[in-house]
Amino acid sequence: MGLFNVTHPASFFLTGIPGLESSHSWLAGPLCLMYAVALGGNTVILQAVRVEPSLHEPMYYFLSMLSFSDVAMSMATLPTVLRTFCLNARNIAFDACLIQMFLIHSFSMMESGILLAMSFDRYVAICDPLHYATVLTNQVIAGMGLAVTVRSFIILFPLPFLIKRLPICRSNVLSHSYCLYPDMMKLACADITINSIYGLFVLVSTFIMDLLFIFLSYVVILHSVLAITSREERLKALNTCVSHILAVLAFYVPMIGVSTGHRFQKHVPRYIHVLMSNIYLFVPPVLNPLIYSAKTKEIL
Repeated sequence: MGLFNVTHPASFFLTGIPGLESSHSWLAGPLCLMYAVALGGNTVILQAVRVEPSLHEPMYYFLSMLSFSDVAMSMATLPTVLRTFCLNARNIAFDACLIQMFLIHSFSMMESGILLAMSFDRYVAICDPLHYATVLTNQVIAGMGLAVTVRSFIILFPLPFLIKRLPICRSNVLSHSYCLYPDMMKLACADITINSIYGLFVLVSTFIMDLLFIFLSYVVILHSVLAITSREERLKALNTCVSHILAVLAFYVPMIGVSTGHRFQKHVPRYIHVLMSNIYLFVPPVLNPLIYSAKTKEIL
């Protein structure tokens, strides 16, 4: 019990966009629009996959998982973001902040795992099409989805406790309108080496490894596509990967920017860091339904 008998603030003070405090009420409109597109677009995909028999295929099951994680991510950030920008209500209770932090990082890790599963789907579809239906059965797909969820919970379960063990007395002002693990731990007036090492372990063992396997899968896919003699067939095969590649870029590019910014914060202007964090959380849930709807006629 004594492990958590340290000083914690009753609440944290959330921040919008530094330098644009007077414009927060004007930014509320675009933010509400982004949330509406993210929630509406991903809900349409979930409903379309549920009711349209032609979408009862592995690729679309994975897409519905991606849409679910995007909806969950949007719901995790929506309460504090809208309170900060619309109502100028910036306080969040300490325990509520821990819960939001855990949810944001969990759904983010789930999305990374789903993108990896989708790359495996494209690998089997292009490199071993004759066994596609036998390899990616409903049981296998459900197992992959469960594995992605369990991985996120187990690996991120220690994060709230690693924060609770720290005395937070330097400040209670966070850098964003939501709670993130690196942001919270830097407010501690104690050694955060263990927190930093575990955070780096999470980043490398999940996000970086997922990205590496996605890259390797596309190396193999490209090799197989180049072996196809017909130019038309090559383009058709590559075209099935375009949506996934765009989704991967939309997720990983800002994520890498955020992770780099947190570790080299002294050399990065604060507004750049905040901007990258907002892009990382808000843009993929908005872009993913637009990307896949544009490429999938059955969803339209």
